[in-house]
Amino acid sequence: MSKLIKFNIDGQECMAEEGRYIVDAAKDNGVYIPTLCNIPGLKPKGSCRMCTVKVNGRLMTSCTTPVSDGMEIENHIEEIENYRKMIVELMFVSGNHFCPSCEKSGSCDLQALAYRYQMMVPRFPYTFSQKDVDGSSPLIIKDQNRCIMCKRCIRAIIDNEGRSFFTFKNRGIKLEVIMDKEMGQRMNEAEAEKAMEICPVGAILKKEKGYDVPIGQRKFDMKPIGSEIEN
Repeated sequence: MSKLIKFNIDGQECMAEEGRYIVDAAKDNGVYIPTLCNIPGLKPKGSCRMCTVKVNGRLMTSCTTPVSDGMEIENHIEEIENYRKMIVELMFVSGNHFCPSCEKSGSCDLQALAYRYQMMVPRFPYTFSQKDVDGSSPLIIKDQNRCIMCKRCIRAIIDNEGRSFFTFKNRGIKLEVIMDKEMGQRMNEAEAEKAMEICPVGAILKKEKGYDVPIGQRKFDMKPIGSEIEN
């Protein structure tokens, strides 16, 4: 039987099973911690750093840090919220995210977080680097201009033999997530749909499927990101 422990988030006393990751334990207690890379049910990687909190005075990623008895967590404080806003701004300036023309607009986690943190004009200069768009697969398009390298597709989109359809290529500033050419040719409809859904931005799109949800009925048109937990 799992042991229940007590911890605090911003002064709120919470309870959770010992060893549960902070981001999940917080959600169980009605506290929202934003994340772009985390996928429930899969081993976390801490790629995006959006879920960073202060644990007993130290910065930690809440998706990879297990909760423990007596833990003091700071989540909704000015220092952390400014840090998260900075991450969102950096993602916007390092890619080409033109929200009004993006097929994922209204259902994009990055866009929703930009609204949450009231990002108007990023404090950093845009790079406007031109990246490749891979349309070699019969079913999907991989747009590197929108990719935030969260690793979601690498971890979640796998075949029956456990092989990933996506992988990293290059290093440093040239690092990018690419689709395996051979496996991309064999991808089925269900895998293509899942790939588009698992991507938090508009970097993976299913061909012949674009603006199929009317404005006003899209995911974040209905409720702002995080509201389903906070309310």
